Amino acid sequence: MFQKLIDYASIVGAGLLYATALKYFVLPSEVILTGTEGIAAALSYYFENYALFIILYLVFQSALLFFAFKHVSKTFALRSLIVVATITLWLTLLPELRFAQPEPQNERIILVIFGGLLTGVAKAIAFQNRGSTGDEDILGAYFAMKYLKPVSSISIFAAVISTVFGLVMSILKNGKFEPVINTLMYTSVYIFASTETLNNFYHKFKITLLAIITRQPQSVGESIKMASPHRTYIMQDGIGGHSGDAFSMVKTIITHEELPELIKAIENADPESFYYYHDIDGISRHYYIPPIS
Repeated sequence: MFQKLIDYASIVGAGLLYATALKYFVLPSEVILTGTEGIAAALSYYFENYALFIILYLVFQSALLFFAFKHVSKTFALRSLIVVATITLWLTLLPELRFAQPEPQNERIILVIFGGLLTGVAKAIAFQNRGSTGDEDILGAYFAMKYLKPVSSISIFAAVISTVFGLVMSILKNGKFEPVINTLMYTSVYIFASTETLNNFYHKFKITLLAIITRQPQSVGESIKMASPHRTYIMQDGIGGHSGDAFSMVKTIITHEELPELIKAIENADPESFYYYHDIDGISRHYYIPPIS
């Protein structure tokens, strides 16, 4: 019960952080957000109507939450709903404040970078607590489970669509080419900052190979099965180059999310073992990752 309260407090906090980033840093800088948020933002920039963004945001998220309920999981959809509701409410209630001048000749780049960092952290907090901030993150969770790719991968594709739409709206509004290129540059910086921050904080779909050199392969193998029951391992016999002693190498493929607990279990099973790990790519789609649920 206490853990559930912490989880729900965390996802509400993620919604508050994401809304704050949008309200005070991202939207004032007039960059194009990714996915349907980007379409909503571009239309609000064109009509210079902040309320329009909130209305369109709510409409688009409703459709995506229904998709999450049908194709990801009920828990994920419910927690994403809480985050989206928090964002919508907070965007409506937050007072008008200005922390920096959004004009390109002033501090627009600071707004863009800091906004990207905050949104990336908010997305990671939501994912870590089995929810999301909605929009392309819902599709990201779906495709991550299906193709074993980082959740932010879909953001790049969503960004292309929304950015093109936003730039077209910018040309129609300003009738000039220069502001469009300027917006494109700042949008690229924002997308990079947000997605890289998410990837650095959320590791569920990052895969690593863990190798353990030990004299107690059976104990180490049992510790792997106890820490991650859905994982298996292989054992290889070897001889130490200097000592000539017999050793075993135990190898397993796990996610970054599982790594800390697994290392702790291995150290308890054999404190004298030597281990190393490194990231791997191109893993078979038969590899199992527990769903976000």
